[in-house]
Amino acid sequence: MSEFITIGEPLAVLCSMQIDKPLSTVTDFKRVVGGAELNVAIGVKRLGHSVEYISKIGNDPQGQFIKNRINELGVGHKYLRETDNYFTGYQMKELISKGDPFVYNFRKNSATAHLSLPDIKDLSFENVKIVHLTGIFPALSPDTLNVSLKLEEQLNQKEVLLTFDPNLRPALWPNQDVMVRTINKLAERANIVLPGQNEGKILTGSDDPEKIADFYLKNDQTKVVFVKVGSKGSFVKDKKGFKKYVEGFKAEKVVDTVGAGDGYALGVITALLENLSYEAAAQRGNAIGCLQVQVQGDNDGYPTSAGLKEFYRENGVFNG
Repeated sequence: MSEFITIGEPLAVLCSMQIDKPLSTVTDFKRVVGGAELNVAIGVKRLGHSVEYISKIGNDPQGQFIKNRINELGVGHKYLRETDNYFTGYQMKELISKGDPFVYNFRKNSATAHLSLPDIKDLSFENVKIVHLTGIFPALSPDTLNVSLKLEEQLNQKEVLLTFDPNLRPALWPNQDVMVRTINKLAERANIVLPGQNEGKILTGSDDPEKIADFYLKNDQTKVVFVKVGSKGSFVKDKKGFKKYVEGFKAEKVVDTVGAGDGYALGVITALLENLSYEAAAQRGNAIGCLQVQVQGDNDGYPTSAGLKEFYRENGVFNG
């Protein structure tokens, strides 16, 4: 059985190859796989850990493309369900010279939105060390919310380490109040919470990293909170009182910000799988986030172990 499991919606991402042009005029695209949880799964596998990915895709060309790529990348897919009744979600993404790219999603009523409790009845957590959830999958439908809550309940009972990234997607929720209330309910059961500073402002009412951390540390299950503070790095605080700002790395050029937060998550997760300290986990998250923003694609910047060591060496880090 794999060390790591995650669940989410995979997307076929049509990336524009024409810089600073609106999607309505673009004719040249490159197709890649994306989706926050799949990004994390790909990155965890690339760093040498065994992975299983839970999802549901349509029996259509986009779904087959995703299935083929998942297989090529070595991500386990025995829990990847297929259906003839619903389509596979996909996304179009701009290529821009600065800032965050505009993306347009085609995912309402997708196959993954119909992933329900019967689809996970045969899940096994034997030898699983970490399970990762985000706030995206439960936002897709009542079915996916029920699956998320059930998974959290099972993980708490089995004492499997649960990481949770809020990954706010307001467009997927009925309104902000529902989003905040549901995301914070999901975070209550997580052992490790990974909010961004801007997300923290929405979810907790404060953009102070330590106050954000304290908000989640009051929950019984939460052991440690990692708050992403962009190019400045991240702040980590645990229940025992350890706290530290961990400085970020400077990107030579920012090409595409998509996947940076997922890169941070997989950095933390793989460091913890390797029994490294919270500080080292935050540092690895910072490093992978920095690598990802320097390339186009949702996960193409995630390094191998050798690539990560080389990045550390180039940046004067010798204890990563």
